[in-house]
Amino acid sequence: MATASGALIGESLRVGASLEGVPIVVDKVVRADCGDVAVGQPLTWTFIEFQVAVEEVDAWAVKLSAVLDERQGWYCDFRSPDETFVVFAGRVFRYPRGEVSGRSRAADYGRSVGVPEAQLDWPE
Repeated sequence: MATASGALIGESLRVGASLEGVPIVVDKVVRADCGDVAVGQPLTWTFIEFQVAVEEVDAWAVKLSAVLDERQGWYCDFRSPDETFVVFAGRVFRYPRGEVSGRSRAADYGRSVGVPEAQLDWPE
């Protein structure tokens, strides 16, 4: 079974939001001091590394876009064998892996919603 994988930052979820209805596999949970407190982010983040079946990526992206906190431009990125997904609150970017124009559109949107430049660093 082909999967997509990525990492969700626990602190990026809106308070009171529930992320359910799409089966995922959690590979790892780790906490690290990565936030930019100067822009209002918490210093410590909880990274939830996951896999989702390729057949479920559309549903997963929709669910994520509904629960991510729009403050500070939180996003979640993940990759299938062929595509990159960058999900913001209310907005999903999907493009072929390595496509410069697709990445640029997602990064431009990220900048417009307050993502610090250094955090527009998702892997392809």
